[in-house]
Amino acid sequence: MMARRMSCSCRDEVYVAAMPLRASKGPAKLVFSTAYSLNFWEFHHFMVILKSQAEGEAVVYDFQPRDPENIWVALAALSGRKVDGVILERKLQLLPTRKCWFVGYAKGNESEAAAAASKFNKNWETHLRIGHHDCRNYSQGLVECLTGKQLVLEHLRQAL
Repeated sequence: MMARRMSCSCRDEVYVAAMPLRASKGPAKLVFSTAYSLNFWEFHHFMVILKSQAEGEAVVYDFQPRDPENIWVALAALSGRKVDGVILERKLQLLPTRKCWFVGYAKGNESEAAAAASKFNKNWETHLRIGHHDCRNYSQGLVECLTGKQLVLEHLRQAL
């Protein structure tokens, strides 16, 4: 069950967002974009957003292949092999307007949430393997670390 969003000026909001999988231009990009538009869950790339109540800015935490648009990396990943991954952290001015779900409040205050995310990222193994250690596992793990909630992605999937 997803948390209800209430005004809470002292705690950061945690969101999960989905984007189309990245692919090189051409047929692969068309397939991934179409599958995303048709809401095929397996063709979504997930990330976590931590929105500061105090500063009003949001930080995106994202785990993906180091070179997601390289066709050889994509083929290796899709065949079940491990590929080099990278954790990206970047600021957002605005939250996405589509496929972005509020999943709860971070435990502790703002600096504790950011520190918890940083510690989680330092301990995260960056070899990506689709279906075993990918953006879904990363997003679920970070959400659980920040909010204490388990199986958030599964709850979202069932709700859609």
